[in-house]
Amino acid sequence: MDTTCTHCHNPDPTGSTLCMPCTTRLTTQLQQLPRLYEALAPHLAPSMATGQGRSGTGGPAPLPVNEHVLGLRAPGGMADVVYGWLRAVHDTRDLRAPRLAGDALTRLHTAVAGLISHMPWIVAWDHAHDLAVEIHDLHRNVTTIVDPDPRPRGRRIGHCQAIDTSGAICGSVLRLAPGETVVRCDWCSMAWPPATWVQLKAWQAENAA
Repeated sequence: MDTTCTHCHNPDPTGSTLCMPCTTRLTTQLQQLPRLYEALAPHLAPSMATGQGRSGTGGPAPLPVNEHVLGLRAPGGMADVVYGWLRAVHDTRDLRAPRLAGDALTRLHTAVAGLISHMPWIVAWDHAHDLAVEIHDLHRNVTTIVDPDPRPRGRRIGHCQAIDTSGAICGSVLRLAPGETVVRCDWCSMAWPPATWVQLKAWQAENAA
C-alpha cells in the first residue's frame, strides 16, 4: 500500500515512514559523521574570535578554542546526539541499552553502526522523521564548518510550500541549482519539478497575502 514519506511528503510505494531516497540520504549522512568529526579538529583554534579577557597589550585576549567546534566534539556533542537516538531505538524495541566505550570518535563510530544496523526497522518508526531532521541538521552544521559549499547558490525560487503532518508550511528558501531542472528543498526534501512551478508561485502569493 502506498503511503506518504513523513520527511519529504512524496508518495512511497513501500508503505514505510521514510521513502527510499530519504533513507539513503539519512544513512549516507550517518556514515559521514565520523569523518566530519575528525575534520573538525583543525577548526578548534579560533581565527578572529576574541574573548572577554585582556591581553598583555590591553586589547581583548583571544579565545583558547572555537567554542562552537568544541561543543560539537565535547560531551553532549555529535557522539552523544547519535547515541541518544540509538538508545531511543533500543528503548522502543525493548532491547538492552547500548554500551559505548572508548573516546568520543570511537563511540560515534559505534553509535552510527548501531543506528544503521536498525535502519530496516527505523524506516517504519514513528520518529523516523525526527531522526532524519536532527541528523540532517547536525550534518549540515558540521559541513558548513569543514567543507563549505563553493558552488553558486543558484536562482531563488521563493519559499517552500510543502505542508507537514501538523499542517505547518515548510517555508524554507528554495533555489534552483545551476544545471538542475527540479527545485528541491534543502530542509524538507520536497521536490518541485517545472510542472508544479505555476501552482507553487500561486501558493506563495496566497500565503504572502
